[in-house]
Amino acid sequence: MSKKAIEISFPVAELDRVAEIESYRKEIYRPIYHNHKWWAQRLGSVFRAIVIGSTGDEHISIFDQFYCKHGTNDKIVLDPFMGSGTTIGEALKLGSKAIGCDINPISSFIVKQSLNNVNAVKLYQEYLELERNVKPIISKYYTKVHPVTKELCSVLYYFWVMTVKTPEGKPLHLFSNYVFSKNAYPNKKPAAKIVCPNCLNVIDSQFNVESVKCSRCNHEFNPQSGNVSGAFVTDPQTGVKYKILDLIKETGTKPEYVLYACLVALPNGAKEYLPITDEDMELFNQASNDYSALKNKLPDFNIESGHNTNQVLNYNITKWTDFFNARQLLCLNVLLEQILKISDRDIREQFLVLFSGTLEFNNIFCSFKGEGTGAVRHLFSNHILKPERLALENSIWGTENSSGTFSTLFHRRLLKTQEYLQKPFELKIVDGKSEKVFCNNALKPVFVRDFDKLKNTDNACLILNGDSSKLDLPDKCVDAVVTDPPYFDFIHYSELSDFFYSWLKPVVEQDYPFFNLPSSRREGEVQNTDPTDFAENLSRVFREACRVLKDEGLLIFSFHHSKSSGWSCILEALRKSGFGIVKAYPIKAEMSVSTPKTQAKSPINLDALLVCKKINEIDHTSKNDYTQKVKELYEGHIKGFNGNGRNLSLNDKFVIYFSQLITVLSQDNATPVETLVNIVNNTQFNFKD
Repeated sequence: MSKKAIEISFPVAELDRVAEIESYRKEIYRPIYHNHKWWAQRLGSVFRAIVIGSTGDEHISIFDQFYCKHGTNDKIVLDPFMGSGTTIGEALKLGSKAIGCDINPISSFIVKQSLNNVNAVKLYQEYLELERNVKPIISKYYTKVHPVTKELCSVLYYFWVMTVKTPEGKPLHLFSNYVFSKNAYPNKKPAAKIVCPNCLNVIDSQFNVESVKCSRCNHEFNPQSGNVSGAFVTDPQTGVKYKILDLIKETGTKPEYVLYACLVALPNGAKEYLPITDEDMELFNQASNDYSALKNKLPDFNIESGHNTNQVLNYNITKWTDFFNARQLLCLNVLLEQILKISDRDIREQFLVLFSGTLEFNNIFCSFKGEGTGAVRHLFSNHILKPERLALENSIWGTENSSGTFSTLFHRRLLKTQEYLQKPFELKIVDGKSEKVFCNNALKPVFVRDFDKLKNTDNACLILNGDSSKLDLPDKCVDAVVTDPPYFDFIHYSELSDFFYSWLKPVVEQDYPFFNLPSSRREGEVQNTDPTDFAENLSRVFREACRVLKDEGLLIFSFHHSKSSGWSCILEALRKSGFGIVKAYPIKAEMSVSTPKTQAKSPINLDALLVCKKINEIDHTSKNDYTQKVKELYEGHIKGFNGNGRNLSLNDKFVIYFSQLITVLSQDNATPVETLVNIVNNTQFNFKD
């Protein structure tokens, strides 16, 4: 029986160079997958190669075909864990037909909009209409008179500090230190802004200074030493230490914040940090009153208990509106109301995705990254729901100098997405530098409602929502299944996506029935912290993939994990669903500079691409000689990375080793699955060098 190209080889070294560059600016090089937040966004260049290799026969060279135009309209590619839509977009770019399904309604909604090639002229006209009608309303709540020059300034950001009260009612501001703004490279640019703990005055100084005297109240202090250490705050007058969470829980209400500074844009374009005045407080109070007067307010959803949501419920944050202050809620409601007046449904939904994406950067869970970089550290930068002690209030509509506002995201996300749909490109490394290669036709998918229409329509795309273990598809109808399944103990997508769902549900459920439930959580989610349950839930989806996949077809997915239990779950799920692994390729994974990676002692920068076939279609092996086979495969990949000048972390090596281990074991269909799983769980990783 003939094989597919990816069963023979995969261009790991060539792709590694391309993927590395893409990983640093994914929103620029693959904007169609970054129009909106999703929590696991794999690299388009890698998945392009996977689709080529899974649909092309063994005689082709995958990388030779990488920069060619393709017209494989007879091929159908399925992704049962669609997420941000990487597989769908890459399959469509290559001319294949695509089926995407996800159990999360946010995924199904944003993927369709991000791939929808709309009239760019109409899109921009509606943006200008929003600008005329909404910008003046929002901007008046983010404007102040300069205290010295008396010029009218645009407020880019307001700075807030979480405040708790002692049992005696004394307020304590939660500052771990008093340097609230510094450059991303402080040793090169040491200038910094410091807040006085006594009067909240803004002081110009340097990031590493250890003694400052406030020019307003003459208070002397060490800016490097705040009153907060870890989970505790100390009263500077009495020296009594309190656990912060205990003080908040005792109030029975959500944390309070105090406004202490703002960053303004002067008429000449310069920026300046200013302390808060009575005028600022009056403006905020006016916004609060105006919000209270609104008749129809969104959202109005309680936060359900869960692994991630308990992180905020512990802080008495019980509603999704608690993620915003009154001024933010007012301005967001004004903006949303105007978007809903757009008559063209396709255009309206484009702006709804943009609005939803704007929420990520405009809430009191945001913080300040500093000068010399994107200013706003968004809500999900750590993949958790973490209340910010030093919150940053963005200006929602924004200015040319803003980051993460509706207007800037329109130009940097929405327009870039539409430009890419019109003229998709790939990255190519030439003489050590990257350049764009336009080797795809315009991406204009035809969205269909069922498989029959997909089969009989060119450039067809079927976007589904629901449990991927119960697909409404015929047997053996799909040429390849390419996906990126969730991890059993990491991010709980539905709990986090409820942040967006609470705003979108009331305004789209009439057109999208899969928004009809109170939250985005669904029965049948694969996400589960228990390894046994995760393996069983994943096997249900893989079993369905086996049913709809042609006999000669491949299931290919990316995976990494730093524990043997993660790999044993994958092995168990595959074998119980009728698959074995024929190849496992280590390849570049997520963005190297993502927050979870930069904070990890041994970050995982590699995914394993697991190439799977139906078990009765592969040659079987015995577990008796698996140790030597695994070692040979592992050392071969390590040698390849060393030759490519790639530094691997210990966890990268762990990924390589365990991916080869489950590959060899998966091909042994004579040994009970339970025995194979025990081998994985009891394997010690001893190949560190």
